[in-house]
Amino acid sequence: MITRKLKDAPVMENAHNVDARNLYNEESAMVTIITLKPGQSLKRHITPVDVAFYVLSGTGIVEVGDEKKEVSADTLIESPKDIMHCWYNERGEDLRFMVIKAPRPAKKTVFVAG
Repeated sequence: MITRKLKDAPVMENAHNVDARNLYNEESAMVTIITLKPGQSLKRHITPVDVAFYVLSGTGIVEVGDEKKEVSADTLIESPKDIMHCWYNERGEDLRFMVIKAPRPAKKTVFVAG
């Protein structure tokens, strides 16, 4: 059995300049925990694989395609591959969510202006 603690995973260097930590990174899938501080957001981007987000704590706005919705803890959001998505934390508390990509992307993420 392999176990990992979030606090032991290093913050990854990333284009969003946010706290993002990989807990699982294999060819079959990738699991990352992202923490957005109040006022932080991700850059709008397109991922070449299906993505599922699971909100662990806090409340934020998720954008998938042309839809935006406020979501909170214990919510799962699906984002199909090749669809623009983004996250925004407009609240006064941290927003923490799990990102599950399956399979692990072989192609690079494309960033979208706007």
